Amino acid sequence: MDTTFVTYPAILSYDVPGDVGITFPDFPGCTGQCAENNNIASYALETLCFHLSGMIEDGEVIPTPSRIQDIHTEEAQTVIPVRVFLPAIRERLYSKAVTRTVTLPYWLDKEAKNEGLNFSHELQNALMQKIGAVRQ
Repeated sequence: MDTTFVTYPAILSYDVPGDVGITFPDFPGCTGQCAENNNIASYALETLCFHLSGMIEDGEVIPTPSRIQDIHTEEAQTVIPVRVFLPAIRERLYSKAVTRTVTLPYWLDKEAKNEGLNFSHELQNALMQKIGAVRQ
């Protein structure tokens, strides 16, 4: 499913004057709220992408989108399509940096600093060589 754009329905609720509530029927717990004069579609996309990033990071299965015409709304609600490109979310998630603490013998730390070595770069290169990965 993650090779193309995927469109999920978002329900916009206008219960509170001046505010818009955003929910996603396919993602319980994925909610947002913004001022009615904001770019609501952009905010809905940001909310969904943030939620999807967490799901992908946790290894959860991304559901198939509901059909917009199958979504039932109440008074003061409307449905809009929110189109996402899952590979971009995965790419951003998998390319983010993480911090690790490394313990070295004093002499090795001192010599590496004297050589002006970048510890992160050297560790990345050594790990990639060890697992047979190629730097992109």
